[in-house]
Amino acid sequence: MTFSLLLHDPDTGEFGSAIASSSPAVAARCLNLADGIGGVNSQNITDPRLGGAILSEMSAGKSAQAALDAVVSTLDPTAAAYRQLLVIDASGRTAVHSGDEALGIFGSRTEKNAVSGGNMLASLSVLDAFVEASLNASGRIEERLFAGFTAAMAEGGEAGPVHSAGLSVVSDAGWRVTDLRVDWAEEGPIAELGELLDIWMPQREDYITRGLDPVASPSYGVPGDDR
Repeated sequence: MTFSLLLHDPDTGEFGSAIASSSPAVAARCLNLADGIGGVNSQNITDPRLGGAILSEMSAGKSAQAALDAVVSTLDPTAAAYRQLLVIDASGRTAVHSGDEALGIFGSRTEKNAVSGGNMLASLSVLDAFVEASLNASGRIEERLFAGFTAAMAEGGEAGPVHSAGLSVVSDAGWRVTDLRVDWAEEGPIAELGELLDIWMPQREDYITRGLDPVASPSYGVPGDDR
């Protein structure tokens, strides 16, 4: 029911994730990112606790693979068979767990600085397109994530309809500097997400400044703001 991508930009240190599903509010349950640490997508039959647990292991110095192994080893084997976990660490190393009970056509694609995975896919080429387009695209990490989304959908995306999508990025600010979601749309949530991204990106840096240095923050440019 889900396909997703984790991406690391080694030049900026940023991490980002893009995810889509036939289920509602997929990004609220499945995305986990931490400044300077990495990211985890917990999907398929999702246990939202697992993402935080793996990030905690990486924050203690473990690699993506070691952190994944440490957490999966604590799971009941029956439950572990239903989980799909994607991990990326601060060095751009990646790791994946896809239990045997994952749904439909499922799998993953790993590269340095990128990992995609999914279940109930139209085909495994969806994951190849997701990774290759994001790594080959130019622009900010958000734009590269969305390029991956576009390519993944062109390859067929999920076997069924997609109803929710999200795109999130952490930098070094201490919060998700981009966190965009379409929690439910009868059709076209990724297109709606693209429209949100077009609105958001020109203002992204201003909102970081507002959080870190309010005295230097630019005017909102709305009625009532006369600074």
